Amino acid sequence: MTDSAFIPPAFLHRVTLTMVNNEARLMQTQLDKSLSVFARADLLQGPTPIQRATRIEQLLGLDKQGIGLFLKRDDHMLIGAGGNKLRKLEFHIGAALQAGIDTIITVGGIQSNHARLTAAVCARLGIACELFLTRAVAKAEVDYELNGNVLLDQLFGAQMQVFAGGTDSLAKAEARAAQLRDSGRKVMVLPTGGSTPLGSLGYARCAAEIAQQEAELQLSFNQVVVPNGSAGTHAGLAAGFHLLGRGTSVVKSFSVLSDQDSSATRTLQLTRETLALLGNSAEVQAADVVIDGSQLGPGYGLPTAAMQDAVRLMARAEGLLVDPVYSGKAFAGLLADLQQGRFGPGDNVLFVMTGGTPGLYAYRETFQA
Repeated sequence: MTDSAFIPPAFLHRVTLTMVNNEARLMQTQLDKSLSVFARADLLQGPTPIQRATRIEQLLGLDKQGIGLFLKRDDHMLIGAGGNKLRKLEFHIGAALQAGIDTIITVGGIQSNHARLTAAVCARLGIACELFLTRAVAKAEVDYELNGNVLLDQLFGAQMQVFAGGTDSLAKAEARAAQLRDSGRKVMVLPTGGSTPLGSLGYARCAAEIAQQEAELQLSFNQVVVPNGSAGTHAGLAAGFHLLGRGTSVVKSFSVLSDQDSSATRTLQLTRETLALLGNSAEVQAADVVIDGSQLGPGYGLPTAAMQDAVRLMARAEGLLVDPVYSGKAFAGLLADLQQGRFGPGDNVLFVMTGGTPGLYAYRETFQA
């Protein structure tokens, strides 16, 4: 008989699963094709690993609840001590090499991870690098001024200028670029964090990478958690998962640079611009961008007790390091969500470790007080 009522349920499940997987592969192929239009410098040299935080699962009782906690090791990169800014730089540097750029100028705070990685990449490629840094955090300890990323900026050979807080460093960078162009140099200026639609393509590509790793691990992540500073990481992932048919709300970020509303406005706009750059006209709505402002504390770069506890837990349970400005606060937010029961049996959560660990050395007094 051919009546569908006599078709074994297991067979129907396999057919449905095959159709879903085929559709997912098609959407991933389409995203890869859209990204291939843009020049990209290979700075990562392969996917970053995903590992399970089994000790933290045990300490928090997640294993007994059937909740999986996984770490996307975007701190696990070879150039310049690694970090999420390398994914953005892949597309910026790709465009720079295509245009014959010989000088890159970028801006950020004194302990900017983006500045440090820009300097490292420029050193590797023989491109001149100038950093216009501001005192954006109310910290004046010797380690903050001279250690951490500042020390590495100098080792990578970048020229540095440091300005008082509130200075429009981007305007100064553009003025310097104009001066250099007048002398015949080819200059590219990158904004804070490299967070432009072009830079955000790095994390749209990361969304496809995560989807491929999900298939290999034979699981699916209910939520992908990241810190949100200049918004490029969240916006790129949101755009990527949207194009993969997963929706933007699979990504949740914790704002560490500004308040929740400001972060949400910036992230929504950048997500839309990134999708437009990829040729997608879908209108992402504000409700689709999930941002939590609970971990900002007294301000950008200023320590919180929850951040310190989160950094210590990651170090003492997994032997891994998260930075005090970005991932430390975001991980504190994720821990709060886990402890408040926001995930249930069968859920899997992916925390993106965005690097920035050289910044720990700038916060010595915070952790040794």
